Amino acid sequence: MPSSKPPVAIVAIEAPVRTKRSNYPEPFASRMAGRQKHPLGDLFGLTNFGVNLTRLAPGAMSALRHAHTKQDEFVYIIQGQPTLHTDEGYTLLDPGMCAGFKAGTGDGHRLINNSAEEVIYLEIGDRTLGDEATYPDDDICAQLVNGGWLFSRKDGTPY
Repeated sequence: MPSSKPPVAIVAIEAPVRTKRSNYPEPFASRMAGRQKHPLGDLFGLTNFGVNLTRLAPGAMSALRHAHTKQDEFVYIIQGQPTLHTDEGYTLLDPGMCAGFKAGTGDGHRLINNSAEEVIYLEIGDRTLGDEATYPDDDICAQLVNGGWLFSRKDGTPY
């Protein structure tokens, strides 16, 4: 009988890939092609924050540019040179660099892989109840309800 006890330690890159490519509804989900998430925190039963080892193929992006009302986020670049896109503009990141995004600032952010090499990074975010996300470049907004994201258009019409 398999044990439900979390592992003591794992090789991160060998963690299973999340089977669902994106939580976004269409037409946004298909824009996440080339992104693979290995949910590490879930493997250890973590519930207060999430940790993903994320891989971006050339041309892929981490997410739609977004900002959270209550969730802090942090990324640490392991491999490759993604471009960080924020309200400030575009910043090229190198391995060993990191960036943090404080909740409530409204500063939309995402990573884009404009290079020919795969990008690998860690992303860490908390799971604060009542969080909302805004998307400055797209007609979408989100609310975290009962552990899942509910998406609607900016006028409130659900997707």
